[in-house]
Amino acid sequence: MPTNQRQNGRIAEEPLLDEINRRLLAELQEDARLTLAELGRRVGLSSPAVAERLQRLERAGVIRGYRAEIDPTALGLGLTAVIRVRPAPGQLYNVAELAQGTPEVVECMRVTGDDCYVMSAHLRDVGHLEEVIDRFVVLGQTTTSIAQSAPVPRRGIALATTT
Repeated sequence: MPTNQRQNGRIAEEPLLDEINRRLLAELQEDARLTLAELGRRVGLSSPAVAERLQRLERAGVIRGYRAEIDPTALGLGLTAVIRVRPAPGQLYNVAELAQGTPEVVECMRVTGDDCYVMSAHLRDVGHLEEVIDRFVVLGQTTTSIAQSAPVPRRGIALATTT
């Protein structure tokens, strides 16, 4: 989605995801707590110019929010599980609704294939996992895997420029 900018009395189209905005997004993915001044130094803009660009990216829905990354084990949630659900007939939307209302579920994707939903959950232990699975099993068939490690932890989106 392009943005407009006055240039020599005319309005020129400026692409929303130009090189500077890509660099801003890359910096924010690495550290969302950077000040506007520091972001500006890193991309060669003033603080007000950075603020304007970020507001534009937020309004366009490119930036959806700013979050802290928390280690679940530090909160006593040492077990991470991937739960797949194949809903029973008529239960498709009920699974999504239940996932939204289940605080242990930190991510839920509707997918193609045999299962309709794949979700990630952080739990205290196997007993806690059983409690969560029991909520979903009444809506369809579940298949669960326990995560052993994360060789590729959650990371930002690659923002390579197109040429």
